[in-house]
Amino acid sequence: MPDYDIVVLGGGTGNRVAEAAADAGMETALVERGRLGGTCLNRGCNPSKKLIHRADVAEAVRHADEVGIEASVDDVAFADIVADVTETVTEAAEEKARRARNRSGLTFYQAEGQFVDAHTVEVAGGDGSSGDRLTAERIVLAGGSRPMVPDSIDGTDETPFLTSDDALRLDTLPDRLVVVGGGYIAVELSHFFSQMGSDVTIVGHGETLVDREDAAVAQRLTEAYRKEHELHLGFRVTAVAEDDGERVVTAETEDGEGIEVPGDRLLIATGRTPNSDSWNVSAAGIETDGKGFVETDEQLRTSVDSVYAIGDIAGNYMFKHSGDKEAEYVVGNAVHGRERSVEYPGMSHAIFGSPQVASLGRTESDIDDGVDYEVGTCAYDDTALGAALRDQGGFAKALVGSDGEVIGCHVIGPEASTMIHEVNTAVAAGADAERIAETIHIHPAISEVIQGAFRDACDLGSPGI
Repeated sequence: MPDYDIVVLGGGTGNRVAEAAADAGMETALVERGRLGGTCLNRGCNPSKKLIHRADVAEAVRHADEVGIEASVDDVAFADIVADVTETVTEAAEEKARRARNRSGLTFYQAEGQFVDAHTVEVAGGDGSSGDRLTAERIVLAGGSRPMVPDSIDGTDETPFLTSDDALRLDTLPDRLVVVGGGYIAVELSHFFSQMGSDVTIVGHGETLVDREDAAVAQRLTEAYRKEHELHLGFRVTAVAEDDGERVVTAETEDGEGIEVPGDRLLIATGRTPNSDSWNVSAAGIETDGKGFVETDEQLRTSVDSVYAIGDIAGNYMFKHSGDKEAEYVVGNAVHGRERSVEYPGMSHAIFGSPQVASLGRTESDIDDGVDYEVGTCAYDDTALGAALRDQGGFAKALVGSDGEVIGCHVIGPEASTMIHEVNTAVAAGADAERIAETIHIHPAISEVIQGAFRDACDLGSPGI
């Protein structure tokens, strides 16, 4: 029974912890059933955004006539595009595996792993049988998440469908794609497949797409998507079926209105669920919440002594960038014996659809009753460069407390994912809303949209743009 100083479960963000532990002189085991790099590198952020970049290029060409340029998309080499992205991320994952196998003090088990007790993990043998049992005083669980397929949808056992894992590696473009879901995965992949040439229909339960975002942002995104896709919102999907090679989605509203939506491929994009059951955390006595997320304290410790959890499986934030931050804290706490409480200064996120969305802090619906705050907005069209960009009704919205605190900032429009960073940097540095509003911005950069929203919230008037 191999005994280690530390065992890391999960080779996504966990790989960073394992490398740091080995470099610190600890005998380290890393257990990962798939490719190193986890969801982000292999099945999530990296391949999806590389593919979406191609979609953005195709979209720009299709709309070039709006700025007086004659251009057209005559062909999309879909299979080549997907193969190129797949090859790129696969090579990166294999390079991570090579480094792991060659790193002194690190043993890489590319195998299934499950808890046997609080400090023992069994890894599968090469033939799938029971293999080694690894023991360690310290364990870091970075076990990730997987696509969720709701039990409430009948027919998923008999009907072929895609999840985001599969959709990113298709080698044939669907003619008609039906997407079940209305969150960020549904929005991003609908944009990609539509611009590649698929007719996309979205069936979502919410009244708007991305309904966890600021209401005005969600409404604007929904309006933009309605121009490009067929939308059926406010519908709960009850069943899927295969009929003569077609996939058919059956859904209904709360009032009983029913629809049937056919397509030649079906994508179920209804969120993600933690892999706590796959790692058999119950055998270790690790407590989870009602959705299966591992519960952690401020130091990212689980309910079991010297067992930590980070990333999607912990559910604090389900972002790669938050997982990386948590990895830094766990390296300090589990590897170097510090007791630092995790902080997420200026945490923001983005949705890479068309238009892009970016958000930081609370939305108006999240703000407690009785809290005084001001709302400031600035449309892209109200700025010099923003007015020259494709008009999708983009804007920035700033929520500012009576003491100048930045309560939230929400952006929809070109480069929103980049523009939000001046706000999260300011928040992380302790700056207030007026400091953002008064900071000299390059003219005529589109970041003036952010400045305009904060000047409006702080009642400072137009910045002269």
